[in-house]
Amino acid sequence: MNLDLSPQDIEFQQEVRAFLKDKLTPELAAAGRLATSVFIEPEFTLPWQRILHERGWVAPHWPKEYGGPGWSEMQRYIFASECARAGAPGLAPMGLGMVGPCIIGYGTPEQKAHYLPRILSGEDYWCQGYSEPGSGSDLASLQLRAVSDGDDYVLNGTKIWTTHAHHANKMFCLVRTDPEAKQQKGITFLLLDMNTPGIKVAPIITLAGEHELNQVFFDDVRVPKSGRLGEENDGWSVAKYLLEFERSGGSSAGLEAGIARLQRYVTGLGEADLMRRVAELSTGLEAIKGTEQRILSAVSSGKPPGPAASMLKIQRTELMQAVDEVAVMANGLYAGVHQLEAVHPLSNTPPVGPAELVTAMPRYLNNRAGSIYGGSNEVQRGIIAKGVLGL
Repeated sequence: MNLDLSPQDIEFQQEVRAFLKDKLTPELAAAGRLATSVFIEPEFTLPWQRILHERGWVAPHWPKEYGGPGWSEMQRYIFASECARAGAPGLAPMGLGMVGPCIIGYGTPEQKAHYLPRILSGEDYWCQGYSEPGSGSDLASLQLRAVSDGDDYVLNGTKIWTTHAHHANKMFCLVRTDPEAKQQKGITFLLLDMNTPGIKVAPIITLAGEHELNQVFFDDVRVPKSGRLGEENDGWSVAKYLLEFERSGGSSAGLEAGIARLQRYVTGLGEADLMRRVAELSTGLEAIKGTEQRILSAVSSGKPPGPAASMLKIQRTELMQAVDEVAVMANGLYAGVHQLEAVHPLSNTPPVGPAELVTAMPRYLNNRAGSIYGGSNEVQRGIIAKGVLGL
């Protein structure tokens, strides 16, 4: 991708900057700056999503006919970069970045007409029902049972590590509809309402002390068959399609902004080893940008990301963890002081240690899961070996 900006690109960049200056409130900017994971509380993301939706900028990667802005690759890159530099909170990815594109690719006209506008507006807030206590990276071994009963499926079982299930009113879920078939062949993809009787959400508190994850239990939960995406027992095809968007979702802009902030702080310290480490992080970032642009080219032409999504997932999560490690090192002894109250955007609790690094330890703890979620990085390397190298 040619990163030299044309006059039209510069004009668009100025338009985005003016929009952010006008619409990004101090509270929303604080939520973005103090984020300790990809997921920010909906009390901040949903107001920002409504602002973007009103402007028509909420889904940069969606086709224009479904509500996307019709931007070029460069415009999407500029928008993501400017939002990251301004500290705008990242939007919840489950709806806009994952199930939305999946509904566009697999949904019926009725499903598209119903769900897509509600995803864009934020009226529906989604969570993902994939992993189970015995089915993480080996997702095809899932056992949540769905028995056909007239116009419904009846679900019994559990899902785990379900991010923001306590906030969500919708879930996209993988269920087993044919226990006799081969693992991948007996799975169906469902869209369901989290307010359905029989669903119970139990919190899981992370190592960082935050409530982001949950376990979800299903006890004779009736889900209409109209919520099925794709064909019965062919949910694995839908799931793989969605996982490509999950693994390739997001942008390097957030990493770029984080590395820039870290570089400014480390330069002030004047420690040669830390400065060398930050320079290495910047080199890794350039490699990620190249992979991102290849994926954007594919998606903008109507193709799924393919194995490149696995490559990007590895690159991003490992660089993210490397950034966290350097930030903790730069924080020194203050990294051992954990004050969750100080990283809440509306907190009056003063940070302990450097204000620039107040999220260093919570992010380090939270992001240890990055090389596991979405399919572990070892699984991603296997996908690349099979899909690219033919091994």
